[in-house]
Amino acid sequence: MAIDIGRARLGIAISDPSGILASPLDSVTRFAEEYVTVREIIRLVDDNDIQALYIGDPVSLSGEQTLSTADARSFASLLQASTIVPVRLIDERLTTVSAARNLRESGKNARTSKSIIDSASAVVILESVLQTERVSGEAAGRTVGDPLGS
Repeated sequence: MAIDIGRARLGIAISDPSGILASPLDSVTRFAEEYVTVREIIRLVDDNDIQALYIGDPVSLSGEQTLSTADARSFASLLQASTIVPVRLIDERLTTVSAARNLRESGKNARTSKSIIDSASAVVILESVLQTERVSGEAAGRTVGDPLGS
């Protein structure tokens, strides 16, 4: 499962059991009480028999941390403390741009499709993860808590 962290909602995508196809799920509302949001993610993990969680790590184009980076990493840490499923950070530079382009190419207006762009971004993240893991045979990204992933 991939998660694109936003201020208002989380975009969600899952893969098929064979790890070939990434599909969007409905986005999850982000509550002020983070434990409520985490509980909803854990429910999705359990309901879909998820084996790993991949959180988009929104660093700037130059690789610098931003406020969004700190927010996503904090949420990833909270999520990792709440589940035994491994949580990994995935560089997500340009995923929103790619997701918006994909929506435009499919005939949708990205500006009026904000409710689905978050999950479309999660699909882009998950597709990147699946491709990386097929090619390398190794888990993509960095484990939450790794010095470079903190």
